[in-house]
Amino acid sequence: MSKKATGVIVVVAIILLWEAVSLSGVVNNSLFPAPSQVAAAGWQLLLSGVVKDIAVSMSRLLVGLIVGTVIGIAIGLLTGRSKTAAGILSPIIQLLRPLPPVAIIPLIIVWFGIGNGAKVFSIAFAVFFPVWINTHIGSKMIPKIYIWTGRLLTKSWFKKATKVIFPASLPFIVVGVRSGIALAFIMVFVSELAGASIGLGYRISIAHLAYRIDEMIFALALLAILGALTDYLFSVAVRRIFPWLKFKTI
Repeated sequence: MSKKATGVIVVVAIILLWEAVSLSGVVNNSLFPAPSQVAAAGWQLLLSGVVKDIAVSMSRLLVGLIVGTVIGIAIGLLTGRSKTAAGILSPIIQLLRPLPPVAIIPLIIVWFGIGNGAKVFSIAFAVFFPVWINTHIGSKMIPKIYIWTGRLLTKSWFKKATKVIFPASLPFIVVGVRSGIALAFIMVFVSELAGASIGLGYRISIAHLAYRIDEMIFALALLAILGALTDYLFSVAVRRIFPWLKFKTI
């Protein structure tokens, strides 16, 4: 039996067990609604325009993810290959890296307000650190023979960075971006809990206030599915663009 078939069987078995436990009366059905109830609530959400919430949340997430990734890769390559840049930038980044991104949400709201800019900034801030640290380590671990070969081929730092350093660091960069994707979904949810009027995080907060556990579970399931799909599509894109890079999706 294939790995995918096994995964489908496990998921179906969990849903059936969940349905049986919820409808058996062993637990409070209002606190632990059955999958059939969650699906019914989800259908009502779809009819009421949750697709627009998904589109808004994903647009915020993708912009923040791209910004955080691009800056993280650029600075990671710089600090990984330049001792001067590492001496100046690394201490500052290492000081900020342990700071929970969620903790800066109130400060971001003070600085940027409650618009899309604040949400994109919070997502980019969270994504930057795993991308930077993986890129930094990957670029430092490049075999010296690659660097020496690059110096023989060109004197341009930009060409060496794009033709030698970046490709050699790519396995580490992929790991950093995949970690960043998970953090981006956490941050888009958290950022929409405060000062938002649209988005999946906003939908979940409204469902919580209305005590609609079925709607909360449906919206959380949407986030989980979108997160897994984004990670999968990123992995497929990397394999297509860089076929020489051998890795498998989990």
